[in-house]
Amino acid sequence: MSTNPRPLDGLRIVEVSSFVASPLCGLTLSQLGAEVIRVDPIGGAADTNRWPVTADGRSIYWTGLNRGKKSVTADFRAPEGQKLIQDLVTESGPGGGILVTNAGGREWMSHATLSAKRPDVITLELLGRADGTPGVDYTVNAALGFPAITGPTDYAGVVNHVLPAWDVACGLYAALAVTAAVRRRDRTGQGAQITLPLEDTALAIAGTLGYLTEPQLGNGARPATGNDVYGTYGTDFVTADGGRFMIVALTPRHWRDLVAMTGTGDAVAAVEKALGADFTREADRYTHRGVVTPLFAAWFARHTTAEVEEALSARSVLSARYRTFDEVVESGALERNPLFTELDQPGIGRYLVAGLPAAFDGEHYFTGPAPELGSSTGF
Repeated sequence: MSTNPRPLDGLRIVEVSSFVASPLCGLTLSQLGAEVIRVDPIGGAADTNRWPVTADGRSIYWTGLNRGKKSVTADFRAPEGQKLIQDLVTESGPGGGILVTNAGGREWMSHATLSAKRPDVITLELLGRADGTPGVDYTVNAALGFPAITGPTDYAGVVNHVLPAWDVACGLYAALAVTAAVRRRDRTGQGAQITLPLEDTALAIAGTLGYLTEPQLGNGARPATGNDVYGTYGTDFVTADGGRFMIVALTPRHWRDLVAMTGTGDAVAAVEKALGADFTREADRYTHRGVVTPLFAAWFARHTTAEVEEALSARSVLSARYRTFDEVVESGALERNPLFTELDQPGIGRYLVAGLPAAFDGEHYFTGPAPELGSSTGF
């Protein structure tokens, strides 16, 4: 592990949290060099044994999100437990005074209470909904509109995503907000009271990407497109032996290579002429995808997965073969990627874990294993 200073060396973060967004914030700050102390109620928070788990019930989920942290347990209902947490936040030197939590609503842990003890305190509270009522990724997503356009186009119901995307984005926004608040405090001595609702994270991103702008401009909600990429040419194809590829042609060059690879030049040109289309234009490729996709699909259906992979390797077309998580691990992709290093996690074993995706001067930052619950209490 590198001994070079990390960007957040010298900071101490107290994290009172559970589930995804808040622990991910702490993990990210830890990877960047901060000392992160996770505080749980005695016996652990609601995510202590959350799935996935090992055969003997150890939570892979909990250890994954809490690598490199210290673990303290306290009785949140007892005055001495509350004081312990307050002291961890407010009496930790110039690099401390920072609390990250999704367990707000407690007066003894509020910004007002903590700032009375330490005026430059930084508190970040993650909320579910903007009005303070509870919300999790899947309920926020349901209320936003994405499940209505996810899934097959011939399915009339809604389809939930399996990646907690809003939790992930919210956790990373939280890490950014903390570092921004620290930067301001370093310059001005001013603390910060930050609130970050999961709902607002989702709304902000949906608005930025146009999903909420289109209805406001009278265009109506974006339609479901199944596995087709909205606004450009991209879809999936099945090979002769059952392999499946995602193909994307974002640029005219990608499109020309796809047409050349599949030997469909004459047919595509005829379609283009008949429709009065110009397939150098992204909008036309998207609009008429239903006509040209069968032409390409016939080529994929005549070739094996290996043949398709070989043909694509010589082309600029953006592509990937659909794989399972098992296949990703078995492929050796983790061992070949410097993002990953081997970790010996007590109670679970040895496996490869990712460090910080951003490489600083060519170096990825890693942390040690997750602690045993409560192992740092009284440190």
